[in-house]
Amino acid sequence: MVSTGAVPNLAFRQLRGPRSAGEFAAAVRRSAREIGEQVACDARYIGRVESGEIRCPNYAYERVFLHMFPGATLADLGFSARETVRGRGARAADDTPGRPDIPPPPTLHSDTDEESDVLRRVFMTSGTTAMAAASLGLGLGTTAIAAAAVPVQRRVGEAEVTAVEKAVRQIRLLDDRHGGGGLYRRAAQPLRAAYALLDSGTTTRRSTSDRLHAGAGELAISVGWLAHDSGRFEDARSHYAEALATARVAGDAGLEAHAFCNASFLARDTGRPRESVRAAEAGQRAAGPLGSPQLLALLALREAGGRAGLGDRSGCERALGRAHKAFGRGASDADPEWMTFFREAELEMLEAQCWSALGDWPRAARHARRATRLQDPHFTRNMALYRAELTTDLARAGAAAEAATAGHQVLDLLSQVRSSRIRAMLAGAVQVLRAQRGSPEVAEFLERYEEVGAEA
Repeated sequence: MVSTGAVPNLAFRQLRGPRSAGEFAAAVRRSAREIGEQVACDARYIGRVESGEIRCPNYAYERVFLHMFPGATLADLGFSARETVRGRGARAADDTPGRPDIPPPPTLHSDTDEESDVLRRVFMTSGTTAMAAASLGLGLGTTAIAAAAVPVQRRVGEAEVTAVEKAVRQIRLLDDRHGGGGLYRRAAQPLRAAYALLDSGTTTRRSTSDRLHAGAGELAISVGWLAHDSGRFEDARSHYAEALATARVAGDAGLEAHAFCNASFLARDTGRPRESVRAAEAGQRAAGPLGSPQLLALLALREAGGRAGLGDRSGCERALGRAHKAFGRGASDADPEWMTFFREAELEMLEAQCWSALGDWPRAARHARRATRLQDPHFTRNMALYRAELTTDLARAGAAAEAATAGHQVLDLLSQVRSSRIRAMLAGAVQVLRAQRGSPEVAEFLERYEEVGAEA
């Protein structure tokens, strides 16, 4: 008798990582919606795939899985070729007569393709990391993936931890240049590899373990920020929660403060100002013993943004006062590496957003104007962001011609930056300026926006 025992799909199980089958199924459904597919994926379906009962997915699931793991093939994901699955081979040529071949899922082509290669190289620099990366479809062959999929204990050392830390720095650098829109999907791959190391790796030194936890947590925050910047707010919230959990497990107050800082910013941007305040306050408690005035200044600004969203002007002003006082104490050796973006220009920008939320448009415009003058041109994304804020504040303050000039400067940068936040801010300013189309400067800007802005 021929055996009918299913062979477990270990590669697919490795892709799920620490997520439950239900959580992974939810991620599959989200990815399906992103490409216009509808799949009724649940924990039971994931279990059937992992057990080997489903040897090859249907066409809809195929498109979704290949969208979730760019660059991977069905074989990389542990599936059998469609024509070899029992019962299909004999009718492969005629079960769908006249039906054209299903095209591969669309590939994102952009000026960040080169950066995508950089991210892959960053995470394939050493043995264990390469094995983890392989299991996530980062470019190695099926044989390597099958080997990596076995959940055995592996030694994690300096090379692996350094690779994680390098990935964090590289993602931050690329975000500064291009924004989150073109990077998020690619950056999620090294994140999965980092948590695979945490899940299956062993370390001989406590310092190595601490660095690995810190690196994985910082990577989760960086990927969460890319999701935030590209409008994937629920994904961002999930990544920040993952980073916070990692911080708590490792007892890392610096990572905890960073996670709360970003969670506060996300809550502000998604209309939850009270949650923004609470997260900022929790971040300040975590950061208190760390000895970094700059970190406390940024967290106070996060609190101010939340209080502005609540309409609490006096509370906002008190938080801004603490932020300025802490910022004035200058840099410290205790300042976190990730805070390189936090300079006077960022302080001015965040204060501008507070006054904007409170409806004080002229005051908001003054601070936004200072931010644009102070900004280092190295931070291309922030240059576009600050000018988009200035455009909005000037438009609402009634300075239409100056707003149009600032809007042109944003359009000049949109070919280099992919950020849903910036596009949304500029679109809001455009809505305000339409009422003043009679101005020649405004009319010229609106015409250019219609030509290039909405497509950028």
